[in-house]
Amino acid sequence: MTRRDAFDRAVAALQEAAFDDDRWPEAAGLIDEACRIKGNTLTYGSGASHDDMVIYLARLYFRGERSEEIERRYFDDYYRQDECLPRLRALPDCRLTHISDLYTAEEKTSSAVYNEILPQSDMQNSLRVRMDGPKGSRIVWSFGDPTEGDVWSFDQTDTIERLLPHLRQFVRIRQVLADMDGLKASLAALLDRGATGVIQLDRRGRIVAMNDRALHMLKSQEGLFDQGGFLCAHAAADNEKLQELLSRALPRFGGRGAGGSMVVNGRPALPRAVLHVTPVGPLRGEVPSWNVAALVLAVDPYGRLPVDPALVEAALGLTPAEGRVAALLAEGKTVREIAAATGRSEHTIRWHIRQIFEKQGLTRIGQLVPLVRSLAGDSGTGP
Repeated sequence: MTRRDAFDRAVAALQEAAFDDDRWPEAAGLIDEACRIKGNTLTYGSGASHDDMVIYLARLYFRGERSEEIERRYFDDYYRQDECLPRLRALPDCRLTHISDLYTAEEKTSSAVYNEILPQSDMQNSLRVRMDGPKGSRIVWSFGDPTEGDVWSFDQTDTIERLLPHLRQFVRIRQVLADMDGLKASLAALLDRGATGVIQLDRRGRIVAMNDRALHMLKSQEGLFDQGGFLCAHAAADNEKLQELLSRALPRFGGRGAGGSMVVNGRPALPRAVLHVTPVGPLRGEVPSWNVAALVLAVDPYGRLPVDPALVEAALGLTPAEGRVAALLAEGKTVREIAAATGRSEHTIRWHIRQIFEKQGLTRIGQLVPLVRSLAGDSGTGP
């Protein structure tokens, strides 16, 4: 297998894993193979410090197998004392950094993380990168020790850097699908999630199907319209970028497409919509279809039903403050926005979130949001 083939397989697996969490082990293993590394770990969360941090997703995979023991030990015993994390959070977006550059000379001799957990997990010669995620979150991707010697080659670092935009798009798509309760849904079932516009395109870019929300957006001229069966944006600059995104997702002469995201401006009185474009193949368990080749998710910032905090409080056994935080999260608000709306600090909001998680036996906001929306009658099928 050529290096190009290994890279293409890793990208394809990332795109499939965005829709089905069960595909992540395969994707992680193919990433290891393409980069020639012993393992990789992915963490996605928000917060400025250990105390403020809320982890939405954490995956520690080595050679395609999840190491739950190391994952548990790190977060239980080492995470709060990991000296490199403040420096890692401060890194510029997408700067690939050797792990040794994130510890001081003194820490390399005294740090329990550097001298215990990193060697045990084949990460003492690893590379790390921080990326900007949705809604002010951070994505941290760690690449384990090389399988061939101790020196990182240009080919390896080049492969990693080319994978970064695909990983960022993976996180974006998963976040949107989690918000609309669409993870692991079939392509047909995604059309029933009405709070987000869903548009399916064929290999030529023609619109195959769309849900009611997307149809409303196109008819009301909220930045998008249907021109002879093809998706277009009203503003010339937006349309140029949209067509570029679509051409990347649907390469004219075959090959592996690439996803991307953009903001589309509506009329002055209407909010902007965020578009996420991603190529798709047949999802696991589906009858293969040549007709659907790309998916466009159009996120309307004001497309969700309001959630009654009192109802959430009573149904989930929360305090009034926790009920309001849970309701605002379900409406798509960020931690920063909730802090501004409630007059509390971001630290306090994250503390409330952790209390809600503990009471409900949850670990991620992506688990809480569908639960709260179901209380409000918002199952993702409304207009």
